[in-house]
Amino acid sequence: MTRTTVEMPLRSLVEHLRIRVAACARRYVLGIAGPPGAGKSTLSKSIRDELNLRAGCVIAEIAPMDGFHLPNAVLRATGDLERKGEPHTFDVDGYLETLRRLRDTPIGETVPWPTFDRAIEEPTPAGVVFGGHEIAITEGNYLLLDERESSPWSRVRALLDEVWYLDVDRDVIEHRLIRRHIRGGRSVDAARIKVHDSDLPNAGLIAGTRDRADLVLRQREGRYYAAQA
Repeated sequence: MTRTTVEMPLRSLVEHLRIRVAACARRYVLGIAGPPGAGKSTLSKSIRDELNLRAGCVIAEIAPMDGFHLPNAVLRATGDLERKGEPHTFDVDGYLETLRRLRDTPIGETVPWPTFDRAIEEPTPAGVVFGGHEIAITEGNYLLLDERESSPWSRVRALLDEVWYLDVDRDVIEHRLIRRHIRGGRSVDAARIKVHDSDLPNAGLIAGTRDRADLVLRQREGRYYAAQA
């Protein structure tokens, strides 16, 4: 199937959200999915900042899936430290529980959410606290994963009002992730091994979830484009 792309300016994406949020009686939860290195965090921050700017107050915040990485000590004990980032290296049950609480707790009541500190590669408990926020943007790799009905990841989608998938070419992912791992303290060789042995296979798994998204976006020269069949 041939896909064409239509430019989706940030203002159009934000206006779409504002319309959807106005019709929602509780906190609206947007998911932004995609492979590692796709630019999910950048898109999430841009959407959040534009929503808040238009509202003239803070109505949106980010709830990163990365806050539910298992601690390094746990991964080291199970021999999974080098596989960090794969589906089984997250506290998916904790993510589901907190996501459900974030979605269903009345706006105005507080819900703490863990974030992830890339400087030390560890989660930070209650790194962000939701309160009066009308919109939560949760971004992560596995929001659309549905390998098996018994997989806890398959329960994430039902907790999201809509999901956007940020698509990116494999060579771009590889380049970005090698740079990320080098900045994180790995040698060039170690960074390449991590990317080829773990990150790229993960990206392939995630790519198989793309068609489950409500909207597929690609970034080109700082602009976003929606894929259409």
